[in-house]
Amino acid sequence: MSSWAKMALFVLITALLTRLLPFSEFFRNVYTLVHEMAHAVVTLLLSGSVLYIHLYADQSGVTHSMIPAGWRTIPISLAGYTGAALFAWLMFRLQAGKRERAGLLVVAAIAALGLFLFVRNLYGMLWCAGFAGITLLIGLLAPGWLRMLYASLVAFICLVESVFSSCTILALSILEPAAAGDAANLSRATHLPAAVYGAFFALFSLWCAKNATALLFRSIWRRRGEYANPTERMPL
Repeated sequence: MSSWAKMALFVLITALLTRLLPFSEFFRNVYTLVHEMAHAVVTLLLSGSVLYIHLYADQSGVTHSMIPAGWRTIPISLAGYTGAALFAWLMFRLQAGKRERAGLLVVAAIAALGLFLFVRNLYGMLWCAGFAGITLLIGLLAPGWLRMLYASLVAFICLVESVFSSCTILALSILEPAAAGDAANLSRATHLPAAVYGAFFALFSLWCAKNATALLFRSIWRRRGEYANPTERMPL
């Protein structure tokens, strides 16, 4: 089976499993937060100002900012989907390197920064506070098996949401271009069809997902090899 087919099968199975969890909607906002924070960070890097971020219970979000007119709209609009896809890949890299605690501390820090700096609606603030607190406690105090399961859940949900949301934007950019969010913003800024950017977001997220799942499978095989061939220490 090719790596692309493995990735597609893995994403589909993970999507089904995560949506069966009764609390999965709570964790799916992780992707939304990372997406909106990527917009905010690039806005600040380009000398703009972030007015606020709102997160909603339906896993949607919005970042309102002020930037000088011109080319800055392009990297800011590109940042959301690409930044979130790269973040999902990063979480898998940390998982593969057995650095689950580092991954959880990173995502808890993002939620805390979002709460203190940008998120201003009630639901978003409560969600950031709750998620940051739970993640920090598990990252620092939980036993290793629970920390690994929790980090895996966050990583899998980020991966699935990055693929599904970018494919949704691709479909919208073809069927209803004006409603295609970041792809529509990029189309207005560059005069290229929104579908061009929808396709880019979808392909980029799939490429990141392919690399992330490859890391996961290599990690599984490596760990299986360690269990199958334990190192024996001879007494002196």
